[in-house]
Amino acid sequence: MKSAVLDSYAVLAFLFGEAGHDKVAALLERAAESDKALLIAAPNWAEVRYMIARKVGAARWREVRARLLGLPIEIVPADQNLAEAAGEIKVTKKMSLADCFAAALAMERKVEVYTGDPEFRSVESDLKIVWL
Repeated sequence: MKSAVLDSYAVLAFLFGEAGHDKVAALLERAAESDKALLIAAPNWAEVRYMIARKVGAARWREVRARLLGLPIEIVPADQNLAEAAGEIKVTKKMSLADCFAAALAMERKVEVYTGDPEFRSVESDLKIVWL
C-alpha cells in the first residue's frame, strides 16, 4: 500500500462519523495491515486539535489524542521546504494555509490526499484527491 495524506477534514469525519468516515476507516485499516503510516502535516494536526476541543471540550481532546496516536498516522513537521511549498500554493489558490500544507505534503510525497473540503478543488489538477 502506498501512503496517503489525511487532511483535517478526513480525520474529523472519521472521528465524528461524518460523510466519508468509512473511506478513512478503511484506509486506516489498510495502513495498519501494511505497516505503512498515513501522513498528516503538523498544521492539519493543529486543526484537528482545536476543532476537537471546540466541539467536545479540551478534556475530551486528551482521550481523542491518545486514540489518534495509536493509529498508523505520522505527523509530518512543517519544515522550511514544506512551508515554502505551502506558501507557493497560497499565493495562487483560495485555500486556508493549513489546507495548503496538506496539498504541499501530498505533492511532495507524490501521494493522494483524503478530504471533503471543497477548497481542494483549486488544486485538483495538481494532485490526486480522494473525495469523502
